[in-house]
Amino acid sequence: MTKLDAAAVYAGLNLLILFVLALGVVRARMRHKVMLGDGGNPEMLRAIRAHGNATEYAPAFVAGLAVFALLDPAPLWAVHALGAAFTLGRILHGVGLSQSEGRSAGRALGTLLTWTGFICLGGGLVWAGLVPALG
Repeated sequence: MTKLDAAAVYAGLNLLILFVLALGVVRARMRHKVMLGDGGNPEMLRAIRAHGNATEYAPAFVAGLAVFALLDPAPLWAVHALGAAFTLGRILHGVGLSQSEGRSAGRALGTLLTWTGFICLGGGLVWAGLVPALG
C-alpha cells in the first residue's frame, strides 16, 4: 500500500461518515416534518450540527492528508496514524453529538482526536515542506 492509497482509504471513510450523518438529517426531517432549519426541535438540531460539524473539518483534513501523502519525507505509518485518529474522532464525535445535546464521552474524545489529527497534520505538512529546503 502506498501513502496515497492510505490517504484514499481515509478520504473514502470520511465521505461515508458524511453520508451517514446526512442520512441522519434526512431521517430527522421526515420524522419531524421539518423541511428547512431545525423547526425548534432538539433532535433535528443535533442531526444538523453533527453533519455540519463533520463538513467543517473533513474536507480540510482530507485535502491536507492527500498533500502529506504526496510529499517524500512523509512516512506511510504517519499517514495511517493521522488518518485513523481523525476518522475515529469523527465517528465518536458524530455519534456523541447525535445522541446527546450535552457533554458526552464521544464528543469529548472525538474532539480530542480530531484536533490532535489537525495539529499533527499541520505540523507534519510544515515539516515535510521544509525538509527539502533545509537539506
